[in-house]
Amino acid sequence: MLGNERARVVVCHCMSEATIPKTAAAVPAHAPGSPDQADACPLPNAAQAPDDDLLVEALATAKTIAVVGASPNEARTSHQIAVWLIEETPLQVFLVNPAAGDTEILGHAFYDSIADLPTPPDIVDVFRRREYVEPITDDAIAADARVLWLQLGVVNDDAIQRARDAGLLGVQNRCIKVEYARLSDRIDAAREERQS
Repeated sequence: MLGNERARVVVCHCMSEATIPKTAAAVPAHAPGSPDQADACPLPNAAQAPDDDLLVEALATAKTIAVVGASPNEARTSHQIAVWLIEETPLQVFLVNPAAGDTEILGHAFYDSIADLPTPPDIVDVFRRREYVEPITDDAIAADARVLWLQLGVVNDDAIQRARDAGLLGVQNRCIKVEYARLSDRIDAAREERQS
């Protein structure tokens, strides 16, 4: 059982964590197996993301990403994923959180909205609960984003369908860090092929 719980810690990037009793393992609150909200973080299913070829294409061609709901709090998953995107990918990362004020992450300032970004994002990566996704979807569509990506634990079928109807690639209930790392060899090869 502990092995399964630890695996969930690696792949589930919900909004907060809880500690499994009698262990040092932290499990995201609302994740399967979490002591406080056992079924609130739905496990991913195949219909919630396009096939790997489309993910590779989207991630290999993207140049900019807006991380909506990024937190200046280092303990939050959205902060950790933003840092990883800044340090480990060639993407230009924009942080969107009107409550962040004048704080920064690794020299990257926060913006109040997608509309305030200096350049349109190719990917809009969302760390907000499902009830806040609809207006973010509207902003992504208005900004001519190419991908609306709802992080693991965030599911909003209506928003994803609206994004897809507007021509965006829609991904939900997936962690961009996990998917990027899983597909990194293919992403790098696709980038190299485009540059040659």
